[in-house]
Amino acid sequence: MTEQKVLLTGDRPTGKLHIGHYVGSLKKRVAMQNSGEYTPYIMIADKQAFTDNARDPEKIHNSLLEVALDYLAVGIDPKKTTIFVQSAIPELSELTEYFLNLVSIARLQRNPTVKTEIQQKGFGESIPAGFFIYPVSQAADIALFKGEVVPVGDDQEPMLEQTRELIRTFNRVYDVDILKEPQGIFPPKGQGRIPGLDGVKMSKSLGNAIYLSDSKDELWNKIKSMYTDPTHVKVDDPGHVEGNMVFTYLDIFDSDQNKVDELKAQYQHGGLGDMKLKKYLFEVLDAELTPIRDRRAEFAADRGAVLEMLAEGSAHARKTAQATMYEIREAMGIEYWN
Repeated sequence: MTEQKVLLTGDRPTGKLHIGHYVGSLKKRVAMQNSGEYTPYIMIADKQAFTDNARDPEKIHNSLLEVALDYLAVGIDPKKTTIFVQSAIPELSELTEYFLNLVSIARLQRNPTVKTEIQQKGFGESIPAGFFIYPVSQAADIALFKGEVVPVGDDQEPMLEQTRELIRTFNRVYDVDILKEPQGIFPPKGQGRIPGLDGVKMSKSLGNAIYLSDSKDELWNKIKSMYTDPTHVKVDDPGHVEGNMVFTYLDIFDSDQNKVDELKAQYQHGGLGDMKLKKYLFEVLDAELTPIRDRRAEFAADRGAVLEMLAEGSAHARKTAQATMYEIREAMGIEYWN
């Protein structure tokens, strides 16, 4: 029997999860969980969320349970996957500190993902030190659980490469082969970054996202506001498909691509109105989201049980973390009393 590979991934609790998360990573996680080929760990990265939300702890506190509910709603099964909270594993902070001694400031400054995010968040000269070093913290998350596969978005490849560098450095400096170099698993081409309702990057902060927890009315109101083709004024006007968010979403979510091709041809020729097109997209998305919405409501009815699930998952994860940390401390020569 083939040995299962350790899978590690997670999300920051800074709000509910949206359909970009669903297509980009959550569906893949469920499939991998159910394949029997992996030992999955999914982390709610609350400590990382503090790196740029330290002055808004209530946001993180409230979002923790919402993210857990989204996990359960899409089919993450705590009997198959260990769901845990980052701050419940103190060994992660310990390993982060050791890793920081193996990487230079210059190397951290070269990380293109961090450079882009610093610019996007408008930190200027006031970059929180915790945010600056978060790739090292992520490396510790992966290394401590000996993660071999990490489902991530395309923009996270630099983070994975930095993780591999740190693991290679650790194993070389301490002359061991304890930690494993992870490989990334990336979303299908074109699905790593779903645009928001307005055509720009889907983001909680921009208010342009469709959430897994949205009601039917919320879903319909958002689809009605979706960006289409500003030159398509009358039903009979020829319309443009490129850059039209309705067709972008249909390409991703509609399993009947022949139907989508027919709609595109009709729209480009003229004779298909935006509202009729949006009603069809609503039907497609609502069919996808209704079972998720219903399961979420069931789990939300007993939030105490969800918190208990997180406590149990975190306790299990910590046992794994403690075992690896013992090996790490022994390799470093600081396991003094055992």
